[in-house]
Amino acid sequence: MAKPPAPGSVIVPDWHESAEGKECLTCILRRNRRRVFGLLERPALPPTMAIDTASYKIFVSGKSGVGKTALVAKLAGLEVPVAHHETTGIQTTVVFWPAKLQVSERVVMFRFEFWDCGESALRKFDHMLPACQEKADAFLFLFSFTDRASFEDLPGQLTRIAGEAPGVVRMVVGSKFDQYMHTDVPERDLTAFRQAWELPLLRVKSVPGRRLADGRTLDGRAGLADIAHVLNALAEQLWHQDQVAAGLIPSPTENAPG
Repeated sequence: MAKPPAPGSVIVPDWHESAEGKECLTCILRRNRRRVFGLLERPALPPTMAIDTASYKIFVSGKSGVGKTALVAKLAGLEVPVAHHETTGIQTTVVFWPAKLQVSERVVMFRFEFWDCGESALRKFDHMLPACQEKADAFLFLFSFTDRASFEDLPGQLTRIAGEAPGVVRMVVGSKFDQYMHTDVPERDLTAFRQAWELPLLRVKSVPGRRLADGRTLDGRAGLADIAHVLNALAEQLWHQDQVAAGLIPSPTENAPG
């Protein structure tokens, strides 16, 4: 796998906040609410905004209760479950995200298909994990800042899930970052992990999304601002990996984790 690019070197990080970016985001919003897309649906772009789509399959991995389903819900602009319920079987969710490339200044519509499977189902049915791994373009590994064991489980997860897939993007996300004052994972441990594995490590909050004036409906634009860093990071890593695989940019030497 190619060494991860420096943040912001592939994707313009704050483009979604520009006038052009906000206009483009209207295709995944309806009256400031996030649109929900099925597996065969896609945003309706105006004729003047004909852009290419890059599709990727992403498997979300982590211990039960770390917030895998909640993270995918936040990325899709859906309500985050109030109580934890083990995901039964495989749940797929499609998220579209437009982003602007740094070098070419092209706008690309990224289509992320997230695969989420409950830990119990993975253990019970042998075919579940291979189905999630098959043709995956990225593995998203989650841990919770309030669950030390989930952080200590990361090396095992990385080896078990991605050990035989060197060409697949790997990223780590720490959930419940808003509860950082009660964290079981101090910053020194995060630094040591990054140095050992050389992987992107992002943080997300577990607080409920902001609401529109009616007090019930999720504010789609505010929700996008909260998770844009995750979607941009995924787009950056995946696009860079594709460029390396196609031979368009050289693959840097990568040190194996010690």
